[in-house]
Amino acid sequence: MSVQKFRSFEEAEKALWALNPDGAYYKKVRAFYRLFAKLSKFSYPKGVYKFRSLEEADEHKMNAILNAALKQNEVSNAKIKSK
Repeated sequence: MSVQKFRSFEEAEKALWALNPDGAYYKKVRAFYRLFAKLSKFSYPKGVYKFRSLEEADEHKMNAILNAALKQNEVSNAKIKSK
């Protein structure tokens, strides 16, 4: 990948858009999402949840994310110790 220089943020922003995507572009996007899926092991807990406020819902979501991260960290540490 080559280095690009821009005179403004607007020029840099325009360079991010693929106006005429080809097959190679879609392959890169697919590879990116596959990598993201492997790195992101978080899955939201199953069930129906009812919250009294948005703050309570946000707190629940953050706790679910943190618990998943801690669980993943425990699994990683266990794999390292077993080697």
